[in-house]
Amino acid sequence: MLTISAGVCAYNEERNILKCLRSLSSQKLAGKELVEMLVVSSGSTDRTDELVKEYARDVDARVRLIRQEKREGKNSAVNAFIEAAKGEVLFLANADNVMREDTFDLMAEHFLDPSTGMVGGHPVPVNDRSTFMGFAVHMLWDMHHRLSLIHPKVGEIVAFRNTGLRIPTGMGSDEDLIRRDMENRGLKVRYEPSAMIYNRGPTTVEDFFEQRTRVNIGERYMKRWFDYDIPTWDKRFLINAYLSFLKDNAGHPLKMAWAMSLEAFARVYAALHVRLDKGDRAVWQVVQSTKDVQK
Repeated sequence: MLTISAGVCAYNEERNILKCLRSLSSQKLAGKELVEMLVVSSGSTDRTDELVKEYARDVDARVRLIRQEKREGKNSAVNAFIEAAKGEVLFLANADNVMREDTFDLMAEHFLDPSTGMVGGHPVPVNDRSTFMGFAVHMLWDMHHRLSLIHPKVGEIVAFRNTGLRIPTGMGSDEDLIRRDMENRGLKVRYEPSAMIYNRGPTTVEDFFEQRTRVNIGERYMKRWFDYDIPTWDKRFLINAYLSFLKDNAGHPLKMAWAMSLEAFARVYAALHVRLDKGDRAVWQVVQSTKDVQK
């Protein structure tokens, strides 16, 4: 039976952590076992730690808190999870994610093939698509989905073999660093479009720019430091994904132009930041408008 460890990275997530843990506890697995759920709380100063301990005591004993006294960045939290995990396959999510009950089972099924090293799920934003910002968020993740059907781009929720790897802590791009390690081991990266995970994208221009800039900076440093190409920067994949999106959304030209302008600005800014070598950051500012995952 395939054993699974789930890891949740959290910093001041008292609003979301219980929703995330409930979605983990409710996972339905066939021929697989979720043996533990480890919450790495990095310097949280709110009730996150207390809520996790209460949930472990009163609801699901598989939950365990790993406390980091200082906020050292997500990569440090990921390493703490990997070091403590016992499962053959490790699932990594954020505290502001909510999974559908079959998400783990669908993703874990790929690991029955020994050539699989990593699997990404399908993030779906809960933002109101009728607004300009909501459309921008939906377009972003829809493009990721369509691109991943061509060439997997994993993120938001990932599963990977427990090889005991450690990732650099002085930068971001945790999923891309894990992916690079798996590919260096000769293992394949796959995408499971039916494995749904719900998140909330930014609801303000400022938050969208903050989030997209930090992601793009991390991806550009992957190219600069490791000569590692991220699929979302490959024009061939982007054009194919865009044409597919355009076919289904041709009735929203203004919203599409708005969304593309925001992302283009974030990419130009990130490229300039890296060209000037201003440095990647392990610890980023929290994007507050993404912290209410209600469907």
